Amino acid sequence: MSGEDVSRAEPTVLAVDIGGSHVKILASTGGGERRAVSGPGMDAAAMADAVEELAAGLHYDVVALGYPGPVVHNRILVEPHNLGQGWVGFDFGARFGKPVKIVNDALMQAIGSYEGGRMLFLGLGTGLGAAMIVDNVAQPMEIAHLPYRKGRSFEDYLGEASIRKRGRKKWTGYVFDAVERLTAALEPDYVVIGGGNVEKLDSLPPKARRGDNANAFKGGFALWHDPTLKV
Repeated sequence: MSGEDVSRAEPTVLAVDIGGSHVKILASTGGGERRAVSGPGMDAAAMADAVEELAAGLHYDVVALGYPGPVVHNRILVEPHNLGQGWVGFDFGARFGKPVKIVNDALMQAIGSYEGGRMLFLGLGTGLGAAMIVDNVAQPMEIAHLPYRKGRSFEDYLGEASIRKRGRKKWTGYVFDAVERLTAALEPDYVVIGGGNVEKLDSLPPKARRGDNANAFKGGFALWHDPTLKV
């Protein structure tokens, strides 16, 4: 089968990146990112309404959702911290009338950042997202709420609130320290640091490179297009 035939056989994916401040979408056929404001009042049904409005005029065959919380086997396990309620048990496939794959949002960005081997991904945003991919096997990780220092969690020191509380210089030191500890424990070949707050780092720890929030869309497309990926 030619490359042209393979490309034609791929479904058109609508990738949806669900965040605490915005919901963003992009189709695998291109056309530019579209976004809507989210926030504490947005429940699952309101998110689906917003996505349908944003996607007006777009053709898509399948949907990839990046959700800000734990997801296992396509099922949301816990209600989100920064959005409304009603996400656990919501039938997105029935709502969109399309096949849907759901993964943790950090994992979706990690997949889009992956360049083979053993990769640790850390997403520095409102909270802390984490994932690891080893030889195309993608695994979300709930590192954020593990104990880190003085009885507090990694997220307490690496999340956005820590920048305001402790200042950018101390926050940067904690990022470097956390990356060093996690690298020693998990032995990745390289680390990708993504999320909106990676821009606040003037330099990066050893073996680390910058991610990009746009990689979440690439990850969403790969969920449907990359047959070697195991999630």
